[in-house]
Amino acid sequence: MFKLIGAVIIILSTTWAGFEASRHLSQRPRQLRQLKSALQSLEAEIMYGHTPLGDAALKISKQIPKPLSWFFEIFSGRLASGETTVKTAWDESLKEVWKSLALKQGEFEILSQFGETLGRSDRYNQQKQILLTMTHLEREENDAIDRQGKYEKMVKSLGFLSGLLLIILLM
Repeated sequence: MFKLIGAVIIILSTTWAGFEASRHLSQRPRQLRQLKSALQSLEAEIMYGHTPLGDAALKISKQIPKPLSWFFEIFSGRLASGETTVKTAWDESLKEVWKSLALKQGEFEILSQFGETLGRSDRYNQQKQILLTMTHLEREENDAIDRQGKYEKMVKSLGFLSGLLLIILLM
């Protein structure tokens, strides 16, 4: 009886681990799409709304879901305090929220490089930087979609099958 209960617990826990890993794979393309949408909104606010960067970030934080909304909210708050530069506020906000995102190091580098140019030039050069960043994120999104297609089902199955293997080895 105890062996059966233990086997069920092992199967449930390894299957759950497989589904968690799969969830991470499916969140990455979604968050990249949301990030591209946020950058498009930022571009519109800068180019057509002539909105200050802090106010634009606050508006964007209300338009996108968490955890990306936290990033823009924190960024806006740091800019509103006035005690920091745009680059520093961007980097600190990115580092603070990074652990809750499903993004990889490549996306961190792209966003960090974008933060270095943010607020340093006129609107048209800023628009070019946003478009360049969106192009890089598009490439990363395509990679994330490929990875999701290749590995999502495998990771789910691997969780369940590793639980079966563990049960067989323990019996």
